[in-house]
Amino acid sequence: MSKNFSMPKNFLWGGAIAANQAEGAFGVDGKGISLADVHKYYPDKTNEEIQVLQHKGMTKKQVEANIKDKEGYYPKRHGIDFYHSYPQDLKLLSEMGFKTFRTSIDWTRIFPTGDEEKPNEAGLKYYDNLIDKVIELGMEPIITMLHYETPINITLKYGGWNNRDVIPLFVKYGKVLLERYQKKVKYWIIINQINLIQFEPFNSTAICYDQVDNYLEAKYQAIHNQFVASAEIVKFGKQLNTALKLGTMVADSTAYPFSCKPEDVILALERNRMQYFYTDVQLRGVYPQAALNYFKENHINLKIQESDLKLLKKNTMDFLAVSYYYSQMVNSEKNDMDPLTTESNPYIKANPWGWGVDPLGLYNTLSQYWDRYQKPIMIAENGFGMYDKLSVDGKIHDQYRISYLAGHIAAMKKAIYNGADIFAYCAWGPIDIVSCSSAQMGKRYGFVYVDLDDKGQGSGRRIRKDSFSWYQHVIATNGAEL
Repeated sequence: MSKNFSMPKNFLWGGAIAANQAEGAFGVDGKGISLADVHKYYPDKTNEEIQVLQHKGMTKKQVEANIKDKEGYYPKRHGIDFYHSYPQDLKLLSEMGFKTFRTSIDWTRIFPTGDEEKPNEAGLKYYDNLIDKVIELGMEPIITMLHYETPINITLKYGGWNNRDVIPLFVKYGKVLLERYQKKVKYWIIINQINLIQFEPFNSTAICYDQVDNYLEAKYQAIHNQFVASAEIVKFGKQLNTALKLGTMVADSTAYPFSCKPEDVILALERNRMQYFYTDVQLRGVYPQAALNYFKENHINLKIQESDLKLLKKNTMDFLAVSYYYSQMVNSEKNDMDPLTTESNPYIKANPWGWGVDPLGLYNTLSQYWDRYQKPIMIAENGFGMYDKLSVDGKIHDQYRISYLAGHIAAMKKAIYNGADIFAYCAWGPIDIVSCSSAQMGKRYGFVYVDLDDKGQGSGRRIRKDSFSWYQHVIATNGAEL
């Protein structure tokens, strides 16, 4: 890369959180129950056992039991109390020089059960104040409409996103947001990580696996319905205000081949095609033939209307948001088309959750997506989860996080140097929040430490980590000095 290369002057440096992992304030101001609110913390389970539960999903009986449970601890009902502490927390992010801040709007604060006729004004007022504060502090708001906050009523009453009746409910919600905030929010991610139906099926689709006969078919039907709902929102948004930018988001789940053995190369190719399927539909406006063949070969019969295909073709997304944490590899002798089946990479090290640290994987991912679509890209999430510890000097020396982020930002810079139009970088969880997958507080990503443990005990005090001043300098030099 040329020594004379410099980042775009208007590049958006910042960070991202999700409402359900940070806000807390369960039931406050009319908030309903979302999927995240029934995510129980299991102190007696290993990280591997927790991941298995996430991959499996939930039964309807488990959901109903967790709603009634008075003994268990549900961390996402508490978060870090961002609902009340956001002015102080955002000021800390502003101190680092953030140019952008990404968060989600919790659907259940606006429509508590998802099917009310009119929105909850108290919920809208909260987001009025939050967005105003973001702008006041000099940050560009990036808003996610759905980040695992589907109302639990959608599961219990409608059976989840595979029910086509959910489409107009979400579209109504999306229209309310666009109408309310069109002059304040330019960038919108409609659905977070739309491709994670195998990794986080309940979070993604709101379907209990015992509610359907063919779970895999139901999950892909749910995704089709999300495609349609998203396209309806894009159509409305463009009619409302042509300045709006509406995008989709995927978690990078593409894979390397284990070796140059042809079977490994072809398995990686075919696995990756089924990851690009999500973005092919939303950025190109068509279902790729390889995906249609996969559905047929696996007895997945989707209910797709002709009007859906026309809608998707005419209402593609403006940009692609990508989350990237680690790379994956596939071995044709051990793995198959199931995205959950992967091979460990002997050339990279992993964190305690088995996530392989691979900055070059980010360069590869960004380059592949740019070469395929030629649409603007946002890094919506990137970060290093770790068990941070307060040292005897009362500080958090997180050099491991600095090293991880420096390597990944360098990879992003190389992708931009080679032509990719990347307009934003959002470090995940810039202030410590509850983990999405494990519901742990101890799995920390932030530049700011929050003094709370896995059971919500602690002072809640905010402490700047070593990475705080490092990222502050990165932003001040526009990425020139890492």
